[in-house]
Amino acid sequence: MSMLQKILAGIAGVAALAALALPYGQAGAVQMMAWDFWPYLIYLVVTVAALLGFRKAVHFAAAGGLAVIGAVLVVAGLGHFDHGLAGYWLTLACVWMLAWLFAERLSQAIREGQVAERPYGTLIPLMFGAAILVFWQAVTLGANVPKVLLPAPSGIWTMLLANLPVLGADFVQTFLKAVLIGYALGCGIGFAVAIAIDRSPFLKAGLLPLGNFVSALPLIGIAPIMVMWFGFDWQSKAAVVVIMTFFPMLVNTIAGLNASGSMERDLMRTYAAGYWQTLFKLRLPAAAPFVFNALKINSTLALIGAIVAEFFGTPIVGMGFRISSEIGKLNVEMVWAEIAMAAVAGSVFYWVVVLVERAVTFWHPSVRSGQA
Repeated sequence: MSMLQKILAGIAGVAALAALALPYGQAGAVQMMAWDFWPYLIYLVVTVAALLGFRKAVHFAAAGGLAVIGAVLVVAGLGHFDHGLAGYWLTLACVWMLAWLFAERLSQAIREGQVAERPYGTLIPLMFGAAILVFWQAVTLGANVPKVLLPAPSGIWTMLLANLPVLGADFVQTFLKAVLIGYALGCGIGFAVAIAIDRSPFLKAGLLPLGNFVSALPLIGIAPIMVMWFGFDWQSKAAVVVIMTFFPMLVNTIAGLNASGSMERDLMRTYAAGYWQTLFKLRLPAAAPFVFNALKINSTLALIGAIVAEFFGTPIVGMGFRISSEIGKLNVEMVWAEIAMAAVAGSVFYWVVVLVERAVTFWHPSVRSGQA
């Protein structure tokens, strides 16, 4: 085990041992110990026993299993007391250290070839995400944090399930209409203008500075103007997305078109290849990684632009409208439900672009090394 892994195991063991002797929670005026809940008692004792030999190698499965069991107990125990005391928070710290130890041990096992990267590599981000949710749930409920400040994940999930029709309508309005259409137009126009600039020095001198100017325009200044020009429906939001996605595609495509080496271009001239033959057979394939880099950047910019644009006017539907209106009612759980839906939609959109990139640029060294 590395020094970091020994430290993590040691902290987890000390936290579990201390949780046995300190008050666990309080219900009314009564303080409860871990001894009052036999599942927690057993868990803490087993954890201490398992980590007594932390100087030796701790298998990642043992650390992961203890982390998962502890997380379940920590979340399940929230209903047995009004708020957590020192023992509860030490148990939570122990669970966090065990999850961290699991990630460290599994990463080492993958590096040393003890286990295959697929599918074991996906367990690390899953454990990390689950640890954040458990910590969030434990802190908000165990410390009685007001919902208006930070609602618990369970409350956000309940609100999401209870308002699926409303969230679905917002998703269609914002993502399927404004984001996707504006994304396609903005990236397509940026790519076409980059080809035109590459073909014509005159256009390069005239259009490139104009593109720099457009990229510097503030979003909160553009959005109300687009609403005045294109109306309150999704068209104005798509126009904002076009403006936001145009420049990244433009500059990345221009950089990609200049990425091919001089030897390759000389070889194409030796074969008497014209501009368009060189473009399609050499320069565009070389520019593909740059183009997909712009597509990935724009996949997040498009969603941000559409949501912010809806703050300035929309036909009472859309993610941005819902966030703006519900925060005014202090319905924070609904706001977080919209944020969660937007985060999932943006992540899936980015993931789809990455999959397309791997299929198209399978020959590129960065893709080949990532698939190894």
